[in-house]
Amino acid sequence: MRPLISAVINVRNEADSLNKCLRTLTGFAEEIIVVDMHSTDNSVSVAQNFGAKVFSFKPKKYVEPARNFALSKATGRWIILLDPDEYLPKSLKRELKRLVTRPDVDYIRIPRKNIILGKWFRHSNWWPDYLIRFFKRGYVNWNKEIHSLPTTKGNGLTLLDSEKMAIRHNNYQSIVQFVSRALRYSSIQADELAAADYKLKTSDFVLKPIQEFNSRFFASEGYKDGIHGLVFSVLQSFAIALIYIRLWEKQGASEKIVAKDSFVSASQESVFEYSYWFTKYFRQVYSKNPIKIFFIRLRFFFDRLTKNF
Repeated sequence: MRPLISAVINVRNEADSLNKCLRTLTGFAEEIIVVDMHSTDNSVSVAQNFGAKVFSFKPKKYVEPARNFALSKATGRWIILLDPDEYLPKSLKRELKRLVTRPDVDYIRIPRKNIILGKWFRHSNWWPDYLIRFFKRGYVNWNKEIHSLPTTKGNGLTLLDSEKMAIRHNNYQSIVQFVSRALRYSSIQADELAAADYKLKTSDFVLKPIQEFNSRFFASEGYKDGIHGLVFSVLQSFAIALIYIRLWEKQGASEKIVAKDSFVSASQESVFEYSYWFTKYFRQVYSKNPIKIFFIRLRFFFDRLTKNF
């Protein structure tokens, strides 16, 4: 009999995480598909112990190229797609079981609870981190580009951004892990830019990292995540800078004079954008101190006045 729900997981050397992931699927998925990308640990035996159907796929630097292969092996009417370090809480499983009876829903956007260095990030652009991970077979496909969004057809539904309705993701567990992934991902993303004939600009090295920091720490209120939010906002800006540094390296790391006007313009824009977001932050933190608010507004006024000098 055709299963109602198939679980699909791609894995490479994550036996411990896979074991926990598969335990949360007990009683939820009638079929488990594990696509192993030539693991050298006991990931395959862990999968087999849970009765999973195990397939092999050539190792890649990132998972997207293997997604559609894994999906093609599933036979269930609905598919739950997970990474080995992601887990389903009981409340989410109950809700998904209820939703499969609705004929008007073809795929579901699920919030994801990111745990980084042991802390749940509620801000910093890490929450609610909606992903399409539960869908009818044949209604969702993945593109091959790194961190690309899937293509969908049919009708979607978005779950409430509640912790009880969220996939738990044991994300970065150390700074070394973050830097290691950043080095790997930046190389791939630099290759994609090179293939698209991207023309490097001075502002790519200066403005883009600052914009990433501003987006995470200020616009997405990363400061509410405490020191974790500050550290990972800095790390994310480093990861963005790394993409363009790796592209420069791949293009020959040619010696080139930094045009004064370009550098000054990018630096001024960076200062202005940082000042804008810092001012908004300052006004929130010191909302009851009108004197400090006055001087921070005055400083922002002069920043704006001298932006194009």
